[in-house]
Amino acid sequence: MLELRAVDIRQDDFRLRADLAVATGRKVAVIGPSGAGKSTLLSTIAGFFRQTSGQVVWQGRPLDGVAPGKRPISMLFQDGNLFPHLDIARNIGLGIAPSLRLSEQDRARVEDALQRVGLGGMGGRTPAALSGGQQSRAALARILVQNRPLLLLDEPFAALGPALRAEMLDLVSDLVDETGVTLLMVSHDPADARRIAQDIMLVDDGHAYPPAEAGQMLADPPEALRRYLG
Repeated sequence: MLELRAVDIRQDDFRLRADLAVATGRKVAVIGPSGAGKSTLLSTIAGFFRQTSGQVVWQGRPLDGVAPGKRPISMLFQDGNLFPHLDIARNIGLGIAPSLRLSEQDRARVEDALQRVGLGGMGGRTPAALSGGQQSRAALARILVQNRPLLLLDEPFAALGPALRAEMLDLVSDLVDETGVTLLMVSHDPADARRIAQDIMLVDDGHAYPPAEAGQMLADPPEALRRYLG
């Protein structure tokens, strides 16, 4: 279980408070207006931004003071963060060892990840030789090889067209079901939440609200969500 225990995030005149829990293995869409703090919330969980007070706790273990790379968390940003001078196999291998000193077993993990995201045989290509959707798949493969139980997605498919974005969401959903990881996914599009999420976490007006069942939230939205949906 992921717990945010009385977390208070402040920067200049920005403030966001969260006191909530996410059950292990759930798929949660994090939605809310621009500037509400969705990305900041994920960055705090991942350790890239430090909260003013409160605790981020995973499976009963406080993560405060733990470096981002040491947390049980994989995070995928909007740009996918693929290195253009490395081929796809080595980009994925960075998820195992930043030095890229990979054993035969490690290389087999890379190839398995490529197969699982539909890029089998493409490991020797550079990012520039792939389509936008294929680049998203490669970035997702790097997440897979990290084998961490908490996955944070900060709108990594926002630049894709509707059909391709739906395809990527379905792939993420299948991989989450297969691996049993816990997913928090930032989205501006309620359709994305309907497609993939079991729960919705609304971030608005300085608060991150506890997750609630997605179908019920969208069918009968509370006032804060109704304001966002219009």
